[in-house]
Amino acid sequence: MPDEQVVTREAKSVDDAPAGFYDEDGYVTAAFLERISGFLKAADQQRLRDALSELHEAELGDLLEALEPQQRAKLVELAGDSFDLTALTEVDEAIRLEIIDALPNAKIAEAVKEIDSDDAVYILEDMEEEDQEEVLAALPFDARLRLRRALDYPEESAGRRMQTEFIAVPAYWSVGQAIDFMREDRDLPDRFHQIYVVDPAYKFQGSVSLDRLLRTGRQTRISDILDEDRQTIPGDLDQEEAARLFERYDLLSAAVVDENERLVGVLTIDDVVDVIHQEADEDIKRLGGVGDEELSDSVAEIARSRFLWLLINLATAILASAVIGLFDATIDKMVALAVLMPIVASMGGNAGTQTMTVAVRALATRDIDNRNAWRIVRREFVVGFLNGVVFAMIIGVIAALWFGEWQLGAIIGAAMIVNLISAALAGILIPITLDRFDLDPAVASAVFLTTVTDVVGFFAFLGLAAWWYGVF
Repeated sequence: MPDEQVVTREAKSVDDAPAGFYDEDGYVTAAFLERISGFLKAADQQRLRDALSELHEAELGDLLEALEPQQRAKLVELAGDSFDLTALTEVDEAIRLEIIDALPNAKIAEAVKEIDSDDAVYILEDMEEEDQEEVLAALPFDARLRLRRALDYPEESAGRRMQTEFIAVPAYWSVGQAIDFMREDRDLPDRFHQIYVVDPAYKFQGSVSLDRLLRTGRQTRISDILDEDRQTIPGDLDQEEAARLFERYDLLSAAVVDENERLVGVLTIDDVVDVIHQEADEDIKRLGGVGDEELSDSVAEIARSRFLWLLINLATAILASAVIGLFDATIDKMVALAVLMPIVASMGGNAGTQTMTVAVRALATRDIDNRNAWRIVRREFVVGFLNGVVFAMIIGVIAALWFGEWQLGAIIGAAMIVNLISAALAGILIPITLDRFDLDPAVASAVFLTTVTDVVGFFAFLGLAAWWYGVF
C-alpha cells in the first residue's frame, strides 16, 4: 500500500457528478465501471486518483458497492490519500468493515482527524474495541474526548449520531462579538445553521438562527434574541424518536444534551435522513424475517440469518397441517375440498399481510396509540367483513360452477368471510399486542399472522364441510 496518508477532501455538490457516472435509472454506468476497472487492472494510480477526485462521497460509496470485493481492496490501495473515508458512511456495513480491515489503524486515525465527528463515530463504532482504542489514542486530546463522549452513548441513540463540532456562546455577548468570533476562529464547523447559547456550566439556554443573527444590530445582546423554545434532544434518546422530533417540529438541527442539560453536540437533518432510511430499511427486512441482512453479505451469513425464521415457519406449517389431518376423512370423501383449501388460506394470508403492514408502520411512526387503537381495530373488522362478503360471493359462484354443487360454494364462501375477518383482526391486534409488551412487531408479527390465517382458514373451511356433509 502506498505511504501516503488517507485523508478526505472537500465534499462536492451532487450536481457535480461526472458525466456518464449514473445511468437513467440512477445506477453507476457500465462504462464508468469499465473505466475504473481498467485503471485498477493496469495499476494506473494517477488516472484512478484523477477519476476519484471528481466524485462526491455518495458517488464514491455507490462505486464501492458496484465493484467486486477484490477490486475494492485494490482501489483503496491505489487511491492512497485520494480515498475519501467519508464514503464509508454511504455503504452497507459489510463493505465498510471490509475496507476498514484493509486499512492500517494509523491511516484511519489520520483520516478521522479530517472528517466530521458524526462521520468518524459512524466508522469507529463498527471497529473491534482494540482497533478502536488504537485509533483514538493517535488523535489529539480534544478530538479523542469528543469521540469518546459520542461512543459512550448507546448504539442507535441520538448521542451516537450527533456532531460534536458546534458553536456555543454566552448569553451576555453582543451580536457583534459572536460574529467576530465566527470570523476569527479557525476550528468552527464547515456548515452550521444556528449558534447555541450556554451558561458557564455549559447548560443549554437556547439558540439563535443565523438569519436572525445577521439581521440584528451588532450591539444587541444575544440574550435579547435568544430562542428558548428550541427543541432539545437527550443524548440517550433512541435515534428513531429523535428523527420523529425533527419531523414533528420541522427542524434542520437540534441541540443534544446530557442528563444534566449540558450541551454535548448537535444533530443535523442530513444525519436524521440517514436514520429514517435506516429504520425504514430495518422494518421492511424484519417483516420479511431477514434481520440485518446486507446485499454484500456472504452466502453463509445470509443462510444463517434466515434459518431461524424459516424454522419457526416450518413449525407453524406443521401446526396447519395437523389441523388438516383432523379432517382427513372429510377430504377423502370429497376431493374438491383439497383443491379449494389453498384459496381460503392464501386469501386470508394476503388480507392479513395488508393490515399488518399498515399497522406495523403506524406503530413505528406512533400514529396508533391508546386513543385510536380500538377505533382502528373496529375499522379493520368492518373492512375484513366487507371484503369477506364480496370474495365469498365470487369464490362461491366459481366453486359451484366448477364442481357443480351449490352447497360447496356456500361452504367456501362462509369460510372466506370467517378467515378474512380473522385475518384483519390478527393483522391489527398482533402488532398492537406485541408493541404493548415492548416487543418489536416488525420481527414477530408475520409468523403469528401466518399461523392464525392458516389454522383459522383450514379449520373454518374443513369444519364447515365436515358439519354440512355429516362426516363427524
